[in-house]
Amino acid sequence: MSLYSLIWQFLRRNRASYAWAGAMLAAIAVLIVWIPRQIGHVVDGLVANRLQGPQLVQELLWLLAAGVVVYFMRAGWRLMLFAASMRLGVELRQRLYARLTVQGPAFFQGNRTGNLMALGTNDIDAVEMAAGEAMLAGFDGSLTLVLIVGMMALGVDGRLAFFALLPFPLMAISFWWISRHVHAASRLSLERFGALNDHVQETLSGVRTVRALGLLQRSEAQFSKLAGAAADASFDAQRWEAGYEPAVGFTLAIATATTLGYGGWLVWHNQLTIGQLTAFSLYLGQLIWPMFAAGWVLSLFERGKAAWARLQPVLDAPLTVDDHGTVAQLTPGTIDVSDVRFSYPGQPKPALDGVSVHLQPGRTLGLVGPTGAGKSTLLRLLLRHDAPAAGQITWNGISLHDYTLDALRGANAWVPQEPFLFSASVAENIALARPDATRAQIEEAATLAAVHEDIQRLPRGYDTPVGERGVTLSGGQRQRVAIARALLTNAPLLLLDDALSAVDTDTESRILAHLRQARVGRTVIIVSHRLSTVADADETLVLQGGHVTEHGNHAALVAGNSWYARQWRYQQLEASLDAS
Repeated sequence: MSLYSLIWQFLRRNRASYAWAGAMLAAIAVLIVWIPRQIGHVVDGLVANRLQGPQLVQELLWLLAAGVVVYFMRAGWRLMLFAASMRLGVELRQRLYARLTVQGPAFFQGNRTGNLMALGTNDIDAVEMAAGEAMLAGFDGSLTLVLIVGMMALGVDGRLAFFALLPFPLMAISFWWISRHVHAASRLSLERFGALNDHVQETLSGVRTVRALGLLQRSEAQFSKLAGAAADASFDAQRWEAGYEPAVGFTLAIATATTLGYGGWLVWHNQLTIGQLTAFSLYLGQLIWPMFAAGWVLSLFERGKAAWARLQPVLDAPLTVDDHGTVAQLTPGTIDVSDVRFSYPGQPKPALDGVSVHLQPGRTLGLVGPTGAGKSTLLRLLLRHDAPAAGQITWNGISLHDYTLDALRGANAWVPQEPFLFSASVAENIALARPDATRAQIEEAATLAAVHEDIQRLPRGYDTPVGERGVTLSGGQRQRVAIARALLTNAPLLLLDDALSAVDTDTESRILAHLRQARVGRTVIIVSHRLSTVADADETLVLQGGHVTEHGNHAALVAGNSWYARQWRYQQLEASLDAS
């Protein structure tokens, strides 16, 4: 869809607002065209000594009344217009936000957050301006141009109008040439602003790392470079846009000279009155607005087209994980992973190859193995963040593809390796999925996650703001708050992706003891590098290189002499050395 199609569809949906604004602009155009004619009439009346006393005052009052009406109508059409065009901005931002929230991780691997934020601000603003001010300015300028030229040719003198309009084709050619450069410069400006926005977002999010590694000067230098490039691109766009005004001024200067020369000759030969020449000159002066409007409209449309060319691919981007499921209700049941194979884009070796899992409801499954074995990948497939290339995953006998994403993800309580906390209070973060939860329920979940005592020591307890991304809490506290949030949801499937890596062994033991009570009736999958975390699991799978190499309960795996048993002995030795 082109920008013009988008604006046309929006205009049809909001035709009442645009019609009222257009009617006001039409009335303004008629009055503006009438005013010079009335002034010419007054001038001729004064020269001929026909207008005196009360009659002259009456004619001047008509002019004053016309000016007052024009003033209020200009305010009215702007209120109508901008209220309508802002609705387009709201619609586009809602579409963009809705699209981004349903995209999978693969989409965000190829689209940087700062640039997406720029699309939602500068780019949509440019499209909004094209749909609002450009549309009405174009209508106003075109109507005014037609009326003024008509009055010049039919109401004053056609010969004089012909000579006055001779330079205008040169202006049209100049506008076409300038517009091409405005489009290219505007697109480059938007792209560079997106890159600048992305750098700022990344730097502020990782400001602790930047400081710790002594990268402040390098980051500032990079910011200065990006800011300078964005400023240069913006200046280049403004420079080309500034070219419209000299083109208008040069054209009108030639037209004015032609009018005064030829018009004076006509007056000298009594073929034109002084009042008519005065009215014609005023009409010619009023052509300044339509000409400036043409340049302004072209500039806004070129900016809008450049912005829409960046925005449309994101709005129309296919979902990385389709949501064509029809089953909207998910009940607890058996989870079966059958011979699943999955590869990340650009990776020669599959992350999972021939993995099969059978998990009865209410049971606990442990997933262990070396780094990069595919443990977190399996959880991503269960959450449908990605789709397997081969094999099938079913829940209660129904393929995950047949469930709606809302139903599937609403049945999962997931605690990732790096939990995300929002800029809200501790209580609000815990009750994120259950905003109606009571304080007693929130505290109970925090107690199960062994974070209740830590929260009570905070300045305002559960009402303490955690800052952006939970910056005021330690890594272990963030993990435990995320676990409390997951436990409060009461979802039938609890997924813990190395969620205890930042807590000490004593705290881990307390949390696991609490989990044994809280997970009764819930299916739990625990991913961990600490084998003690999964020692109480009903079954544990060992993943290596994307394959299941061992499976069984803790006792059976320790009795063997493979990876699990060797790792268990190593970790026990390490723990005893730490204790001593």
